Parts: sequence; C-alpha cells; structure tokens
Amino acid sequence: MAEHSMICAGIDVAKKKLDAVIYPGGAHLCVAYDAQGLKRLDAFFQEHNVRRVGFEASGGYEWMLLAHLRGGPIAAARFQPGQVRHFAKSRLCRAKNDKLDARIIAAFTASLDEMPPLPEARFDALDAELTYLEQLEEQIATLKTMVETTRPAHLKRLHEADIARLEKRRKKHIALMVATLNKDAALGRRLELLVSIKGVGPRTALALVIRLPELGSISREEVAALVGVAPFDDDTGQTHRRRHVRGGRSRLRKSVFIGAFCATQWNPDLKAFYERLRGNNKSHLCATIAVARKLVILANAIVARNTPWTPAHQ
Repeated sequence: MAEHSMICAGIDVAKKKLDAVIYPGGAHLCVAYDAQGLKRLDAFFQEHNVRRVGFEASGGYEWMLLAHLRGGPIAAARFQPGQVRHFAKSRLCRAKNDKLDARIIAAFTASLDEMPPLPEARFDALDAELTYLEQLEEQIATLKTMVETTRPAHLKRLHEADIARLEKRRKKHIALMVATLNKDAALGRRLELLVSIKGVGPRTALALVIRLPELGSISREEVAALVGVAPFDDDTGQTHRRRHVRGGRSRLRKSVFIGAFCATQWNPDLKAFYERLRGNNKSHLCATIAVARKLVILANAIVARNTPWTPAHQ
C-alpha cells in the first residue's frame, strides 16, 4: 500500500496526555490521558475519516490506549521506538517535541504495506506479571553486586537477607504464573511443549509464551529476527565484516540468552552444538548467540508440530 493512500493518525503517548496528528494534513489534537480524552480522540478520528492509527511502546504507559483501540473499528498498531526513530532519520527529522513525534508516527503508519496486529487481550495481564518478575530479578542482580562491593559485614548480611527474601518471592511468582497459564488450555499446552526441551525451565518458557505469541505460526527466519538473534550481513563493496545480531524484543532476548546458557549445560544436542562451535575457534559469545538462535528455532518447530522435544541422538 502506497503512502498517502488513506488517512492515518499517529499518537504520542505521555503519562498524562496524548498528542494525535492526522497524516496527511497535519490536524492536531492534544487530550488528557483519561476516559474522556479517549472519547475526544475517537470523535477526532471519526471527523477526519482516519483508517489507521499508530503509536509507540512507551514503557507501559500505552496499555490503556492499546486496550481502547483494540476494541475499536480502526486498524491500530504499536511500534517499537527504534522503528519510528530510524524512519525519522530517513526523513532528516532532527527536531523533537510531542506534536512532531505524533506526526512522524502517523507518516510511518501511512508508509506500511501491512499493519502489525496488536497483542491479544489475554496477554495483557500476563505481560504485566512477567514484567514484575523481571523487575524482581533486576533487584536481585543489583543486590548481588552490592554484596560484592560492600565492606562492612553487617551491611553484607542486610543485602543477603534482602536477596533471600526476593529469591523466595521470585520462586513463588514463577509458580503462580505457571498455574495462571495452565488455566488457558492453549497456553498451558504451549508451556508444556517448551519445558519438554531439556535445559529449558519454566522461567524461559514463560518468556517465550508471553513475549512471543507468534511462536509456532511463523518461519524460522522470522522467529529469529523477532527475538533479535538473526545474523545480519555487514558488507559494503569489497569489505566483508563479521555478521552480527541486532534489534528484536530486548526483554525476550535477555531471557533467551539466559536460557541458551543453561541449555548448553543440560541439553545434549545444544551442548554438542556449542562445543563444536568452540572447537572451531568461535568465541563464547558467538557460540552462545548461535545456541540461542537454534533454541528459538527449535521452540518454534515444536510448537508448530505440537509434539514434545526428543533428542536428536538417543
């Protein structure tokens, strides 16, 4: 679909307000980020015959807008900030304010051939629960660093007590999330399939189920790119640089890397793959990235086939 073929809108999301701009045309509306503001937004879109709406992920602030648009008649999509940022650079747009950001989002929305779907409603609460788990883990990691750098013994003991308390909460929260997923037959089955992969525990499986709902319905190349473990060429003319990974869903990628590291210890197939790469003089980082890519491709295939994992060599 060519740009300008339909009326689009871009929304810049802030904590207390929303800026919407129509593209083409440039009509602008700023409303409070509340139920009344969302009603005014609907009327604004109807007045301008808007057919598409785009907005950025905004650290969680966008969830009320997402839920509102998901139930409406207009096609809507949530973009990663990096997508919009690179589009702005291609337009040589260096200035930045809320209205300009909304206009760039609208122009980017108009440039797309297809709109990516919004996440299903059943993932909203699960995503929030997983984010809370990740925040617990970040606190634990920070406290562990503090233990290593703290000199007074009584302060070390305080940090260690906090770590023990948060580790206990983390374990309980994982169990609670597993129980919640198992209440949904389809998601519970997906979780069961993923933990059948030796070396993949509930924590990694939860991240794959919740952060990658496309699992099992896309190609191996697409799943690797979504996670951010697909290698990209970096060649120009006669220069051939080392390929590298980039992009993807950052929180999911972190979980997959941790899962890949565990899999190299416990999964016979992935362990053999890792050791073969190391034997070919690949670095630990390069080999771990390759294992992560192989792991997500394996997970994608298992969910697509709806059959548990079996080792390649028994």
